[in-house]
Amino acid sequence: MSTPDKTEIPQEELDHIPGAEPQSRIDVWWWLVVLVVGITALLLIAWPDPFFNIFKFVQDGVAITITVTLVSFVLVLIVGMVGGLSRLSTNRFIYIISTLYVELVRGVPLLVQLIIWYFAVPVMIQALGKAWGIPALEGFQADPVVMAIIGLVFCYGAYMSEIYRAGIQSIPKGQMEAARSLGMTYLQAMHNVVLPQAVRVILPPIGNEFIALLKDSSLVSVVAVADLTRRGREYSSMHFDPIEVWALVALMYLIMTLFSARLVNWIEKKTKFER
Repeated sequence: MSTPDKTEIPQEELDHIPGAEPQSRIDVWWWLVVLVVGITALLLIAWPDPFFNIFKFVQDGVAITITVTLVSFVLVLIVGMVGGLSRLSTNRFIYIISTLYVELVRGVPLLVQLIIWYFAVPVMIQALGKAWGIPALEGFQADPVVMAIIGLVFCYGAYMSEIYRAGIQSIPKGQMEAARSLGMTYLQAMHNVVLPQAVRVILPPIGNEFIALLKDSSLVSVVAVADLTRRGREYSSMHFDPIEVWALVALMYLIMTLFSARLVNWIEKKTKFER
């Protein structure tokens, strides 16, 4: 009994299968990440004074930057989802409140909002505590990291709300109608049918928002948060070598943003679907 010959599929036919292209298996832009990391490592090893000394001084600021960014981003996703759903609500009051939030917050620079949250809001809380006779509020002291996270979430939540709204509206209305015809409530249909599809659509802009948030986290340095930028400024003011300090700080931000971009790109490829 002869075994059937195995038919080989020509490479040109394989290239037309989504995901089968050789160039799609490896993201060549990872080499840019490797290059920047290599340049940074070379500076630290070849010129330990001042680069390695700078790195040791600012490394705790890197941890603060990453922590503030990650915590803020998780909360931004939640606020954005609530805001996006509220913008699509048929309840007039909820729609007006969410629209006012989005329009007003997007019109004020992030730096101004951070300053308001850290300097103005605590004064207002203390004044209310004094007026109402509440000692806990009267002696309120703002934590820089907490107020910075609140400021970032409050600002970026408005932008994320619009991303969610656009993503949900991009899903055909027939999806919701089909889910409701199966007996699902509005919330069940949104949770099980619409949102899973919308998230895959809005993944690229969400990734862009994360990278923008990572870079904008440097603004929290003006409200007493000892992040990477603030630690770099402190070292520069003590040793008067701004070129070396800010070159290394820029490279460290670049490593974080490039790595995040490649990670987002990998997630996009894993969750991509053909319409």
